[in-house]
Amino acid sequence: MQVRKTNYTVNATPTLQVFTEDQIEAIYYAALRVLSETGVRVYEKEGWELAYEGGANIEGILEDSALVKMPSRMVDKARATLPQRVRVVGPPDKTGARPYMMDLFKNQIYYGTGSDTPFTLDPYTQQRRRALYKDVKNLAKLAQTLPNVDFFMSLGITQDTAVGTYDRWQYLAMLEATNKPINITAVDIEGLKDQLEMAYIRLGGKAEWKKAPCFSLYNEPVSPLSHSEEVIQKLLFCADNDIPIVYTPCPLAGATSPATLAGTAVQALTESLFGIVLSQLRKPGAEVIIGGLMSAMDMQTAVYCYGSPEMALLSAGYTEITKWLRVPEYETAGCSDSKCFDEQACLEATMNITTAALVGGNMIHDIGYIEQGLCSSPHMLVASDDIISRTKRILRGIPVTDDTQALDVLDEIGPGGHFLAHDHTFKRFKTENWRSPLVDRQVYADWETAGSKSYQQRVHERVIEILETETEPLLDEKMYAELRRICELADARHKDEELDVNMFA
Repeated sequence: MQVRKTNYTVNATPTLQVFTEDQIEAIYYAALRVLSETGVRVYEKEGWELAYEGGANIEGILEDSALVKMPSRMVDKARATLPQRVRVVGPPDKTGARPYMMDLFKNQIYYGTGSDTPFTLDPYTQQRRRALYKDVKNLAKLAQTLPNVDFFMSLGITQDTAVGTYDRWQYLAMLEATNKPINITAVDIEGLKDQLEMAYIRLGGKAEWKKAPCFSLYNEPVSPLSHSEEVIQKLLFCADNDIPIVYTPCPLAGATSPATLAGTAVQALTESLFGIVLSQLRKPGAEVIIGGLMSAMDMQTAVYCYGSPEMALLSAGYTEITKWLRVPEYETAGCSDSKCFDEQACLEATMNITTAALVGGNMIHDIGYIEQGLCSSPHMLVASDDIISRTKRILRGIPVTDDTQALDVLDEIGPGGHFLAHDHTFKRFKTENWRSPLVDRQVYADWETAGSKSYQQRVHERVIEILETETEPLLDEKMYAELRRICELADARHKDEELDVNMFA
């Protein structure tokens, strides 16, 4: 019989800690100092005027920008109205239900893809080529099928459409193949307005959007400490129209931020806090998700490292800061610097997926990225789903109870026995032990008889199986035509623009 104890502490899941609370406070107050003393440069007059009306100091006004310095009291006031929870619900299925949801708040983890890669690896040949509309649709189909992918970003740029309107076509491709929540990008404010109109059509009207938005917007300030005209315009439009906005700086340590990881975190937080304050000045209660893709520049190759331990550390540490702030967080995982789906890709994805889960990231994006975010890989997406499944098993931890300690079973079997035939084993082994259809655990002879397939081969077969399985269309013909018409009208407005084939090189 287990001895009963008082004040018994239980770990429900494993945990990871990068910063102490004292370190988090130090970084936060350092960011407040940068925001109030160094300031940020804002390239949209409406943005700096709004900041001024809210109490900011405006200096260094140029023709196109101004230096904005915000006292800490503005941050305190903004945090008081900033939602601690953001909810994004995917579009409805054929029954009218909306089965997929992200409920973003402290320690709630959701995994999803990245967006806007100029290149992709062909799912059949695995050769690198430019991404097209069909690729975005196929990748969305994979995400729809994979159980551990919770939201979707395009994982490609539709380069067979007009350069000024590819964002609308990407959204259409995604809506064709998935009804999971989507994190969109927008070329400009016009593209954002068109995609919001498409979302209203997909949901059945603006009233349904008000109940629960079906997409969030990715919006990226320019490091170091700059906020462009289009970024501010999108931020204000999102606040006005109840669109959850992901305001995520992407500083590169040693290049666009200090070489030290702590200095990079201070800068990123400064950039994020400005977005929070401006959103709350515009509309108290506006929904903001902060985070970032923070990493270090490789000084030999000058590339932005996606698979480095520094990226995993910065992501984990920044997650702890956002949890301390009580604001939903956008983290990075499932990505690699490898140029193909290989051992390096799986190694790096495993490390950053596991780190993100252990620290409790919310909206964990970039699954399926390789080549420093320049290329998407269907195989990396499928493998990452498998890695996430494994990681979730680790997160379940080891419950310690009377039943799990199995003292009665141990007493019954005794020395020299075995547990294979015991009811306790029969009841427990399927839930206690993780298994994957992609992982091989056969003895050598059986593996050889089954074709001697590597993990890469098994993943490839799964990719092709999903893509070639017939699924019922998510959009009926009438809705598809309405959505496509918005894209075509946008094309007509941009008919004189041609796709620069070198712009994504």
